[in-house]
Amino acid sequence: MPPDLDMAFAALGDPVRRALVTRLAHGDATVGELAGPFDLTPQAISHHVGVLRRCGLVEQRREGTRRPCRLRADQLALIGTWVDEQRRAWDDRLDALGKHLTEPGAGFPLAAEPEPGAGFPLEAESEEAP
Repeated sequence: MPPDLDMAFAALGDPVRRALVTRLAHGDATVGELAGPFDLTPQAISHHVGVLRRCGLVEQRREGTRRPCRLRADQLALIGTWVDEQRRAWDDRLDALGKHLTEPGAGFPLAAEPEPGAGFPLEAESEEAP
């Protein structure tokens, strides 16, 4: 199942879930093993794993009494592909803008110097007041 980008980005917005993804990138682990470095209960870690599982980034399988979690690197790669596409599009746009702004006569015209005595009516009134 391809990841739902909104769900995946929402899931990865949490620092604990990002840490779990980082840990799982090094290999499979059970919820108990994942809970080790955190000051969280295995139930809390299980909740975070469930969020990652629902968005397609993690899967769990049964191995006897163990239920190791595995990172779905293929799904994470789909998110990376989307990010790379956005980066390329913005790089192209910014390159085009940079090229446009370096062309002679491009950019914003400089404001002309105001004529002496020209100003907002309030400025003129305030100067005349005693």
